[in-house]
Amino acid sequence: MSEPVSPEDREVVARQLGRPPRALVAVAHRCPCGQPDVVETAPRLDDGTPFPTLYYLTCPRASAAASRLESAGRMREWQDELATDPELAGGYRAAHEAYLATRNARDVLPTRATAGGMPDRVKCLHALAGHALAAGPGVNPIGDRAVEGMGEWWAKGPCALPEGPSDGAGA
Repeated sequence: MSEPVSPEDREVVARQLGRPPRALVAVAHRCPCGQPDVVETAPRLDDGTPFPTLYYLTCPRASAAASRLESAGRMREWQDELATDPELAGGYRAAHEAYLATRNARDVLPTRATAGGMPDRVKCLHALAGHALAAGPGVNPIGDRAVEGMGEWWAKGPCALPEGPSDGAGA
């Protein structure tokens, strides 16, 4: 469940990203180390530009783990499976509708587009993992697979320490 962003959380997210966060609304999930690893962003940036990525994976270690899955071909594999597994495709469509309902409760955008390629494509495991972590297990089946495949990105402890930038794993 999302929680308010404290000044400390904002600082951590800025260190994770290497820049100030944009349109930050809430901490949507915390890493087991205690720091934010997924934030919720407003459906529009401060200048009014639509921003369909509701959940943003900020932890550089989690982001690197999602990138490794993408490089290993998981997006293509899961995309192919969507075409042959009606149960998986139905769960993914339901995840898309849940995502839109949450985003639309904040602001209705001129498009039904969502992050990650939902409901027909597997386009970005970072966005899908962010959705799965924020919404909880069982909501986004592809996101759940990504989170499981990412392993224990938090095992080395916090990624954004107060004395310097993130560990450089890329976000």
